Amino acid sequence: MTDKVVGIDLGGTKIAAAVYDGRTQTLSGQTVVPTRGQEGPDGVLKQIGELVRMVCERADVPLAAIGGVGVGMPATFDLEKGQTLLLPNIPGDWWGKPVVSILQADLERPVALVNDARSFTLAEATLGAGRGYDCVFGLTLGTGIGGGIAINGKLHLGLSGSAGEVGHHSIDHQGVPDGSGNPGGWEAYASGPAIAAMGVKAVMQGITTQIGGLVNYDLNLITPGVILQAAEQGDAIARDILRTAGEYIGAGLSNVIIILAPHCVVIGGGVAELGEWIMEPMRASIARRCKTVPVDQIAIKRAALGSQAGVFGAALQVWQQINAG
Repeated sequence: MTDKVVGIDLGGTKIAAAVYDGRTQTLSGQTVVPTRGQEGPDGVLKQIGELVRMVCERADVPLAAIGGVGVGMPATFDLEKGQTLLLPNIPGDWWGKPVVSILQADLERPVALVNDARSFTLAEATLGAGRGYDCVFGLTLGTGIGGGIAINGKLHLGLSGSAGEVGHHSIDHQGVPDGSGNPGGWEAYASGPAIAAMGVKAVMQGITTQIGGLVNYDLNLITPGVILQAAEQGDAIARDILRTAGEYIGAGLSNVIIILAPHCVVIGGGVAELGEWIMEPMRASIARRCKTVPVDQIAIKRAALGSQAGVFGAALQVWQQINAG
């Protein structure tokens, strides 16, 4: 049984990495560096190899003693071939990129890929807010909406690792398209950009609100955080936007709860930082909609691991794979 692996959390602007000890369930050698996205896929994969060696050195663990490397990415995959398919947040042609074979040739270590939302879910289900629950649904609310399903401490991945990709399910069959082109997709109503767009619309319509004044009427600077600031200052329009966003989040999450009936839902991402302004209307929306599942028995929690969830989850995925059986 191998104790130590490396977890990589690849994002559009930064890469986080650390050595994970499966015996103590701790990280060491943590490092965060800017993503060299301008160098394209080959440059980013070379950077990942460099980063693996760097964290091993910082943790005083020889690379040869590492059992494997888990790489969490905001991507879809062909997991059987170890290839990325869609990776929209980093420049270059990632379609069909043989990430696993490239990294394994470089590092001479087993490599496992995992979507970043699934990585978050595994980390929170194993070590975070979902620890101790048999079935955990993880929800990430940010620039997009992602999700994952963990059962008995392991990810349920489904076909091509896509199980839990809930951001593109429809909550309004005649609604506006989301980023995938799906009419009424959840992301188009409850993601960070969708919430910001509600604030922009209010300002453009000339509705009386503090939102525009907080950014000197530069509409490009309106974010969910700006809307939160206005709400905390008593702005009725901002409060209504957050209430509406919470109801949309609840509508989509109700569908998940009715289908999956999880023991625990863990919510993370930047939008979750809006706190009770969205959580309270979300819970009310769920209570109205979920009539076939005992929602009062479902724990709905904010994420506990913060920015370390991605590294933990990627490391856990490869650790579980190499220690299976």
